[in-house]
Amino acid sequence: MKVLFVTDLHGDKWKYDRLFEIAQDFKAHVVINGGDMLPKAGDLFSQGDFITSYLDKHFEKFQRAEIDYLCCLGNDDLRIFDEVFEQTCSKYDFVVNLAQRQIEIGHFEFIGMNWVVDYPFRLKDRCRMDTVDYIFQEQYGTGLLSTPTGWKEIIDWFSYAKTLPTIEEELNRLVRPKNVAQSIYVIHMPPYKLGLDKCGHGPEVGSKAIYDFVKNQQPKLCLHGHIHESPEFSGKWYAKLGNSVCIQPGQLSPLIYVTIDLETMEFERHTYVP
Repeated sequence: MKVLFVTDLHGDKWKYDRLFEIAQDFKAHVVINGGDMLPKAGDLFSQGDFITSYLDKHFEKFQRAEIDYLCCLGNDDLRIFDEVFEQTCSKYDFVVNLAQRQIEIGHFEFIGMNWVVDYPFRLKDRCRMDTVDYIFQEQYGTGLLSTPTGWKEIIDWFSYAKTLPTIEEELNRLVRPKNVAQSIYVIHMPPYKLGLDKCGHGPEVGSKAIYDFVKNQQPKLCLHGHIHESPEFSGKWYAKLGNSVCIQPGQLSPLIYVTIDLETMEFERHTYVP
């Protein structure tokens, strides 16, 4: 089974358009879009319009081509648009919103999760503590959650976050695959300690809970994103953790994506400049 993996497109239409062409040229059976799908620049409350006016037509192309398209929103995609995103995905038999879900394609099981470890930035829609003993980073301001009427300010974000499930708990809530050795996890947040989480200003900010989960469960493959520049600064875009392969292609000005053959486990990172 041939898989095309991309992540963190942030509403860049030329990348989306080229993605369909690449999927056809590669003869992909499955395309996986790993999160942060909607525009980040400008008014975030217009993201819903992008879903209904652009993503809908994007999905329709893959439906007509009969290419399975698995996707989820990410930490920069407002949660208030989860419902319209789900409704748009549900229009198409070949499109699946994979967040906190499992789907079987052939003899492989795909499982998604789009919560992320808390960061200094104010948008907190999908943020969680990593583990119960998580130490928060210094913040750039009060927390913000999206609501249908605008922003809800969380003055004491640290106390509020402690009322939410941790990343560790969210992982444990996921559906367990029937055959973990044939499972593919799509987790927007990368694990720590593997060189897939290095920020441009130095820190490595991956999740200990995700690292432990992969180490203990040993899925066939884990696909990550979130830290766009990490491969350029760490020099690593994939790593092995036991028998599991973790891939984090990054995403910069060019279109960056990975092609994967699940049968042979051959994979290659590509950079496309228009």
